Amino acid sequence: MPSVAASELGRPTQAARRARTRGALLEAAARGLSRDGYANLLLEQVAREAGYTRGALYHLFANKEDLALAVVGWVEETWFAEVGHFLADDTDPVGALVALAREHAVYCRRDVARVMMNLAVEFNGQDHPVGRAVESVGRRIVADCARLISAGRRSGAIPPGPRPRLLAAAFLGALDGLMIHLSGQTRFDVLLAERVVRGVLGLPPMTASTRSP
Repeated sequence: MPSVAASELGRPTQAARRARTRGALLEAAARGLSRDGYANLLLEQVAREAGYTRGALYHLFANKEDLALAVVGWVEETWFAEVGHFLADDTDPVGALVALAREHAVYCRRDVARVMMNLAVEFNGQDHPVGRAVESVGRRIVADCARLISAGRRSGAIPPGPRPRLLAAAFLGALDGLMIHLSGQTRFDVLLAERVVRGVLGLPPMTASTRSP
């Protein structure tokens, strides 16, 4: 009698189970790094919060550095899929930057708002693989935001001011700072994110017709 694949029987395949385990561990590790930083991250606690054993964690990640690097990659991948895709819209730079701010607020409801900032501060001035990975992601986002700011200035939608890269860094810093202070408070996070970045960019205040969160 021919064998039937697990997926055909409705059971998850080994690859699917592995991916699910890896995703749960990465999200738990991201929360831990956001909350406690790298030095204080406990792998046993990460595994427990994800609902797995420490053995399962070590089956997928060699050590804490390997896990942290994977978290940086996970944050980059999920953030660009859910938020960063707005950076590709050069036709409406202001709309793209505002949409990015609003969706970033939603993304940070995972309680991972501090993860990249914590790692950047913790490894500042050190030649460490995790620090280099965080810097690489940050440079990419700043460059993309600066490109949209330049496009907005060319069209007149964004007023003159600090050079685009500096303004992009301020835009992202203000947004991250807000999300850290609003941790767990989701009622007005999207609304406040838009208000903050409009102020940083020098845009007019929101009007009554602006869509509420």
